[in-house]
Amino acid sequence: MAFLEIDRAYKSYGPAWDRTDVLADINLQVERGEFIAIVGFSGAGKTTLVSLLSGLAFPDKGSVTLEGKTVTGPGPERGLVFQNYSLLPWLTVFENIALAVDQVFPKWSADGRQTHTEKYIEMVNLTPARDKLPRELSGGMRQRVAVARTLAMEPQVLLLDEPLSALDALTRANLQDEITSIRRQDDKTIVLITNDPDEAILLADRVIPLTRGPRATLGPSIPVNIPRPRSRAAINHDPVFKATRNEVIEYLLKSSDRQKTALTKKLVLPDILPEDLDQPRILVGKRRPRRRSEQKIEKVEVVQ
Repeated sequence: MAFLEIDRAYKSYGPAWDRTDVLADINLQVERGEFIAIVGFSGAGKTTLVSLLSGLAFPDKGSVTLEGKTVTGPGPERGLVFQNYSLLPWLTVFENIALAVDQVFPKWSADGRQTHTEKYIEMVNLTPARDKLPRELSGGMRQRVAVARTLAMEPQVLLLDEPLSALDALTRANLQDEITSIRRQDDKTIVLITNDPDEAILLADRVIPLTRGPRATLGPSIPVNIPRPRSRAAINHDPVFKATRNEVIEYLLKSSDRQKTALTKKLVLPDILPEDLDQPRILVGKRRPRRRSEQKIEKVEVVQ
């Protein structure tokens, strides 16, 4: 049995009479200490998938398990880094991280919690910004606070929901290096959700494409057989990188073609007459669009 597993999961949203099938027949196995990346189109259901893993959502059918136990809700053993920073704006860098530490480790001494918080601030190179508020930080620094806050909870699994997608290229590259360094230090189990195949191949042990929705599903697992550490400058010239990248992209494009279907729908148009442009503008009441049912023909006698 895998360390983290999704077994034949389906997920839909909406009322019973008009449900949207987001994910269908999702099967995923992640081993302890493994770094996997799930790559898919925007709107394919990647956030829904990571919500199932984190316990923020539950499958309509199928199961999600961690170490053989069914996931029944969020827990500190699964740390989630969101797309947005989700920082409390009135708390400093230290206080945002300390809040999570206090919740997860309430029995620790105050000095122990402080030392633990400082450790993760230093890990993401934010010690000089320790006492700054989020509004005083750049986007990349805020995302590092979010990563440090999640890591400080010491989760068994780190879930990254496109945490770098809103950043500029240089900041994104720096944070990719931070994630690689953190993984090397802590040997965390990591699931990265991304829409960037290059990022997935640079960071992960294997890449799994997610087809376009609706009813998105996971494709074949594609191993990244490139030794670590991986150089961003050199990897673009690596034939294994090029072959892996082509395999991921070709699968996504082919699956996208298969999702295209012709739909026939019956449209019911409103029973409204167009505005009568021949009427003088002063007769506003006669120019407005009207339903046929609103028309009434009446005989009026006028006494002169």
